[in-house]
Amino acid sequence: MGLSPSPRSGFDFTLHVRRLCDDMIGRLVELKHIDLERVAISFCQARKGTLEGMYASLAPLRFPGGRAETVRRGQRWGIQRLVDARGREMLYLLNFYLPRFLDLELRQKLSTVVHELWHVGPRFDGDLRRFGGRCYAHSGSKRRYEALVERLTSRWLALDPPESVYGFLRHDFRGLVRRYGKVVGVRIPPPKLIRLVQS
Repeated sequence: MGLSPSPRSGFDFTLHVRRLCDDMIGRLVELKHIDLERVAISFCQARKGTLEGMYASLAPLRFPGGRAETVRRGQRWGIQRLVDARGREMLYLLNFYLPRFLDLELRQKLSTVVHELWHVGPRFDGDLRRFGGRCYAHSGSKRRYEALVERLTSRWLALDPPESVYGFLRHDFRGLVRRYGKVVGVRIPPPKLIRLVQS
């Protein structure tokens, strides 16, 4: 499955989010392990036009430990490969749900981006950052996870990133449409699990 660029007319949401993520990774040592060139960024339309629900998600494109395949009930499975125009295989898919994400307050939008980037495993092997216990994605306490995210977001803002990097998030979805005519960007369907042929 390949990544295709969107038309250039309108506001390119995924391009601007990529620039924002790149700045956050460059300023925060906790995110230095992320190679953004192997992270696909996409958006999709939220099914409900309310603030309730998911704002963004990070899909790992490898199984636990960075494995390319796994065995379930005696059957081998892989994840559909996602490559860019240069043939580089992506290890993560960062997806935003619009208009819901853009209708948050500015600080919530920034924290949401940091939240998803912090999920990227420290080995950058296609797996999530995993914590002990049943709730491996949020360290057993979503409140502690969110407190860490807020500290990272505050530190990033204190490093005085340029307004040009995140100023677009001062607008809600309708504001961007009024200003640019429409919101465009890369849209990628979630990669599927593929049953592998037994060798």
